[in-house]
Amino acid sequence: MKRFAVLALLLSAAGCGPATVRPTSYPDPEVPCPGGRSSWNLVIVDQRADQVASERMLHDVRDGIQKSFPGCKWTADPDAAGDTIRIEIHRLASRYSDGGWDAAAEWSVTVRTAQGGTLTEFDANEEASSPNYSGRDNEKETLSEAFRKAIEKTAKGLRGVSAAENRRPRRGTPAGDSDVASFRSNSRGLNGLAAARSGADSWNGSRTRAILEVL
Repeated sequence: MKRFAVLALLLSAAGCGPATVRPTSYPDPEVPCPGGRSSWNLVIVDQRADQVASERMLHDVRDGIQKSFPGCKWTADPDAAGDTIRIEIHRLASRYSDGGWDAAAEWSVTVRTAQGGTLTEFDANEEASSPNYSGRDNEKETLSEAFRKAIEKTAKGLRGVSAAENRRPRRGTPAGDSDVASFRSNSRGLNGLAAARSGADSWNGSRTRAILEVL
């Protein structure tokens, strides 16, 4: 009887749709706006194979970036010719496997001037893992942790944009971030997540009966 009650509760959660992420931001009073400017055009593009819950996801990423730089005035015009920060989201997903939850947040960032010069470009690829604790939304918590790390890395990368910088650096992780290696040593092996996941699991996936029953 208890088993059926638990299963019913899980199936009820499945009807609620994809999990959300916790809002997060990383403001720094010394850098109220990237590159010494007062305004930026922020373009965020969903490039996932299956763009489930796209509007909500784009809102969450935009909210995290804009609140990290409260001194900026922001626009969102994909055709604007002004200084532009472009974020292309490739993955934001979580899934249940091997008795726990794995999540990944992956996007690329390019910063260009109104004249077309590239100030910087880098990737924010973050992972998180969690056992399947009872009494909490493990899917949401794990996805939120990967999302938090990606927003933090993006904010750090944008704070590194110099007002005088007008060059094209080597593509990669923003200088000064050494947490990637330490995280990988504690990972549940999320590198396999990118290869194993299908488009239907994008964002954080749908909570299907097949997944729920293994809980």
